[in-house]
Amino acid sequence: QVQLVESGGGLVQAGDSLRLSCVASGRSFSTNAMAWFRQSPGKEREFVGSISWRGSFTAYADSVKGRFTISRDNAKNTGYLQMNSLKPEDTAVYYCAAGSYYGDRFVSGYVYWGQGTQVTVST
Repeated sequence: QVQLVESGGGLVQAGDSLRLSCVASGRSFSTNAMAWFRQSPGKEREFVGSISWRGSFTAYADSVKGRFTISRDNAKNTGYLQMNSLKPEDTAVYYCAAGSYYGDRFVSGYVYWGQGTQVTVST
């Protein structure tokens, strides 16, 4: 069992940056791939990016590639999502998740989920 808690969300203006954190507890986080998903009202939860358990490999949705960066510090049981050049369309609740394979871009591929943190980007 892995428990995940996100933080770092907030209200920012277009063009600003935010860094989200995801702190894990319970069973070892370092052996799990980690991903970030987001969900805005009326839409399905969508893949943002993911990172392998050692941090050697990452994957990103086309909509955030070049603007968002995923990293992790296994010594701190923490994952991060650095978001730069934010746009109003990035507004959503952001969730971190842990699973077996970083290459999986589907919700069903991740077993453990955090409660989410709201990111709102104003014009």
